[in-house]
Amino acid sequence: MAKTTNGQHDSSPFNGRTRSPTSISKPAMQPNVKEVVLGNLWINTWYPSFYSEELVGKVLDRLYVCQWCFKYTQNLVPYIDHTRLCQYRDMPILGDPIYHKEHFTIYEVDGDEHKLYAQNLSLFAKLFLDNKSVFYDVTTFRYYLLVFNDPALDPPSPQVVGFFSKEKLSWDNNNVACILVFPPWQRRGYGQILMGVSYELSKRERRLGGPEKPLSELGKRAYVYYWSGVIARYMATLPEGESTTLRAISEETYILPEDVISALKHMRIMEPCTGDEYSHIVNRARVRAWAVANGVGMESPIDVDAFLIRESRIEEE
Repeated sequence: MAKTTNGQHDSSPFNGRTRSPTSISKPAMQPNVKEVVLGNLWINTWYPSFYSEELVGKVLDRLYVCQWCFKYTQNLVPYIDHTRLCQYRDMPILGDPIYHKEHFTIYEVDGDEHKLYAQNLSLFAKLFLDNKSVFYDVTTFRYYLLVFNDPALDPPSPQVVGFFSKEKLSWDNNNVACILVFPPWQRRGYGQILMGVSYELSKRERRLGGPEKPLSELGKRAYVYYWSGVIARYMATLPEGESTTLRAISEETYILPEDVISALKHMRIMEPCTGDEYSHIVNRARVRAWAVANGVGMESPIDVDAFLIRESRIEEE
């Protein structure tokens, strides 16, 4: 069993019953589960989750989580028995595939249709997130699962390696409520794929939006890197010597103006001009020099032709 350091509910969670808590208080930052077993991986946790105290007590040394359905137990024997019989082991991933590229597929899962799955996924994710709190009322969210089909395995065994969730109706036009790549698969560019898909969906919905704020420090760094790359690639399409404005970048990339500002400040290439802050001039040559210096490639993390859903379907919704 490999170990990594990076990275509804009653005392018998494998029975599939649910129990919602009457109240949830903000936990201390010390994890209430020290480590979790997911498939053949042994992962140290970062933050507390809202697993029932009846199950984990004040602190639990190890929690066993099914790699296919995310149901959980503190005991090894029930875990082994469940993984042998899990209904999701030899069947397609829940939901509808919306994106497929090489060894990756993204599935859209409705939290209302698959409530238990969404709750268990959210509880597992909270072990690695410090500021999210939606775990039981999942019916108003959609979940977008990033599934990796390892070509080295025979037979193939699709594995959820990360996801983002999104409110079905967001008054703030947030295109992401929660986003996470599980620790064993971090630092491989998978988060950039999830971000790219979330923005492409926003573009097809004709909605200017961004991730729910506030972002964690790790989340902010990841998004600033993503925004910076998108801006650099957009600027590369402009004629040689041409500059543009912050407002124009936002309209073309569907990145919120304030997020464009965050990225440009990080890149240190925003030039002031008269007028409002959204009229700041952005110089193409300086963006190109920044991209070269920071090793930012001109290839997008996603392929728009790899989407499996029609734009008209999104517009109708």
